[in-house]
Amino acid sequence: MNTRDECNFNSSLGVGGSYKHIFIDLDDTLWDFHANAKEVLEEIYEEQKLSQHFKNFQEYFRIYAKRNLELWELYGKGEITKEFLNVERFRHPLKHVGVDNHKLAIETGIQFLEMLPIKTILIPYAKELLDYLYAKYPLTIVSNGFVEVQYKKLRNSQLESYFAHVVLSEAAKALKPDKRIFEYALQLNNAKASETIMIGDSYEADIKGAQNAGIDQIFFNLHSTTIDAANPPTYTISKLEEIVGIL
Repeated sequence: MNTRDECNFNSSLGVGGSYKHIFIDLDDTLWDFHANAKEVLEEIYEEQKLSQHFKNFQEYFRIYAKRNLELWELYGKGEITKEFLNVERFRHPLKHVGVDNHKLAIETGIQFLEMLPIKTILIPYAKELLDYLYAKYPLTIVSNGFVEVQYKKLRNSQLESYFAHVVLSEAAKALKPDKRIFEYALQLNNAKASETIMIGDSYEADIKGAQNAGIDQIFFNLHSTTIDAANPPTYTISKLEEIVGIL
């Protein structure tokens, strides 16, 4: 566990800061998108009898997961629509094995979004962290996730009551890392950037986005991402429980 001295430190407020507001990403920061998506896709894989096209489910999921991450990066840059993302991530694995079935990709995308928010696997220590933070700060979700599933995820995972606000890119009309979504969240909370910190697992969306808005950051480096040495996060952690030593 990183101590306060060991964490990357770039805050004008001093170690730990005198923060008054906490912004938190949802997917793969609190709610385990990877694990929940894997469960849903394994069910879809069996139902659609995709074993006739792939060696096994692991091959299918590996191809899907890689493309899904690429598409979310493009979506965050505003280069593709959410409709394209939700079809392409399922069209790509099929196309990879020589199956060009656009209709099936569309149907899979619809089914996936219906089934996904029912799942409730959380990142280890997520609930304990929220209990700890909720007693000290007003909390706000800041997410690029689709509006039709994010509220359901929070409700089904019994996380909804922790948050004063849920800020989604579709409502803010801006996607992380655009500073406008963070400014929207600040305005909603009547908060100052200098008194706010963002927690998230995406260096490109959460960390660079918060930096763009003048907000300190806690980078949950879940994916062992290489950090830009010229623009380090305020803090970097590998486990959520490390946040207790910061805030």
